[in-house]
Amino acid sequence: MTYYEDLQIGTRNCFGSYHVTREEALEFASKYDPQAFHLDDDAAAATHFGRLSCSGWHTAAMTMRMLVDNMDNVANTKSLGAAGIDDLKWIRPVFPGDTLRVETEIIDKAPWPGRPEMGFFRSKTVVFNQDDKPVMSYVAKVLMQRREPASA
Repeated sequence: MTYYEDLQIGTRNCFGSYHVTREEALEFASKYDPQAFHLDDDAAAATHFGRLSCSGWHTAAMTMRMLVDNMDNVANTKSLGAAGIDDLKWIRPVFPGDTLRVETEIIDKAPWPGRPEMGFFRSKTVVFNQDDKPVMSYVAKVLMQRREPASA
């Protein structure tokens, strides 16, 4: 089991391989971000993207999938969900045909105020494409169960 106490500031993790398909990009955009440059080749060609691009929110969703798959590969992490993200940046577009991967680094941690059974850590997350170019970054605040509640 991995608990709050086991986390070390500076720990880095590299994982994931998510191939982006045209079908999935179109399906996501149709449901959640139906802008022409996510749905229509001709409309996208006339934009700064130059071709059909994925929604940034789709990139975030694909990243979440890789994060959860990685948690399943780590021995029973005691994550309690997230308390939010800061500094979300879509650095460059993601296109159908790209393959994404994730790098994370724990940048700080602290007890959760008023909740002795939990702590949190902040993790810088960067998503890269197959050319090792960053496409998205953010800082997540993740809640973790403590091995034993802190004394009040």
